[in-house]
Amino acid sequence: MKLMLGPPLFHLLLSCATQTLGVRIDAVPAVNDEGVITTELEKTVSLVCHHEGGHETEEELMWLRNDAAVSLKEGNTMGSSQVCVTPIYEDHGATFTCHLKKNATISASVTLDVTFPPQLSGSEEVTLEEEDALVLSCDIWANPQVSPVSWKLNGSTVDLVEGGFIMTNDGSTSQLTTSSVDRSLHQGTYQCSVNSTKYGQYNKVFYVTVTDKTIKFPLMPIIAGLVVVFLTALLAIASRWKKIRQCCK
Repeated sequence: MKLMLGPPLFHLLLSCATQTLGVRIDAVPAVNDEGVITTELEKTVSLVCHHEGGHETEEELMWLRNDAAVSLKEGNTMGSSQVCVTPIYEDHGATFTCHLKKNATISASVTLDVTFPPQLSGSEEVTLEEEDALVLSCDIWANPQVSPVSWKLNGSTVDLVEGGFIMTNDGSTSQLTTSSVDRSLHQGTYQCSVNSTKYGQYNKVFYVTVTDKTIKFPLMPIIAGLVVVFLTALLAIASRWKKIRQCCK
């Protein structure tokens, strides 16, 4: 008889222990099966942690954002606790964990997947001289990631070889550069464009004007030279001052 009742009794005790010690997080928007909440910038996320403790409903709870403790108001820690998050860029990928204060191993976690478009819009005027370096930059950081960046000059795809351009992309910024501009090749209207599967197309325009190269005088060395000449003349006059005075009598 003991052998027959032992396993069911064990499972019953295990079930009771799990209910007594567990915590869970309810969220709006909802958490998916992987413990991830998908939201957008500045759209409030509500997280409520419950202690599933049977008779022990007054267990104190704590929240962590990644590894840092979240400051909670008095009365928002016993039995259940609520945290509201208005996501910023830095909250993308952040993990919020609720656990019992007396036993941090009893916990539940959710991770934020914050979506946002690239900060790519408007126009910029760029003026530089012949033979100067040209650097055009577009901010393409977004979630979900955008399509490859396209660069155009006066409506046509930029010819990297003819213009001596180098195009780089580190996932956050796309740059189009050339070490020495030529008015006939590089002056005009540039546009960088990306496409987001969630937010659509984004563009930024650059109006590049190339002027004649000016001769730049080395002003500081010239000033330093004049100061040296002046001091040398002053010392020469001072050393011969007596003779000069006699000549003037």
